[in-house]
Amino acid sequence: MRVTPRRLALGMSLWIPNLCSGIRVKRFADDWTSATVELHVNVVTRNYVKTAFGGSMSAMTDPYFFMLVMHQLGRDYVVWDTRGEIEFLKPGRGVLTARFEVSREKAEELRERARGGAKVLEWFETDITDAAGDVVARVRREVYVREKKRVTAASTNGSAPASAPSSESVAEPDDRQAAR
Repeated sequence: MRVTPRRLALGMSLWIPNLCSGIRVKRFADDWTSATVELHVNVVTRNYVKTAFGGSMSAMTDPYFFMLVMHQLGRDYVVWDTRGEIEFLKPGRGVLTARFEVSREKAEELRERARGGAKVLEWFETDITDAAGDVVARVRREVYVREKKRVTAASTNGSAPASAPSSESVAEPDDRQAAR
């Protein structure tokens, strides 16, 4: 079954860690350039003073930048989230929203920088806002990108494979170890 933006949004919303944390993926853009995620602050996701638990806000921002990059670049690239930072600006209450954007131009820039097997680390930023539109937290996520070894090897042998985007991009196990 092909992974579509709509299926992925539904699957991520029903995924137990997100479901139990009040995290709902509202949508992925059809071209994989954006995603919108909500955190519903409730008895499970709030802290001692009844505002959004910082861990829940971090979790709501965890995989989305790397997923947008991964789906735009396709199967010929290793893409994963390496680290994140969050700055809490005011207490979060009610429904909190984060919007993630990775333009086509940024994805193509990352593709070019990773060509030949180069390790690329890129920071992305987003704000978490409340229902009134006030910024509750600022989030930064670092994404790792590298052309897969088999692609780089094929390129040096003169038979470069097509690097068309695919919704089935998965990191090879040895690539994750090599990146750490």
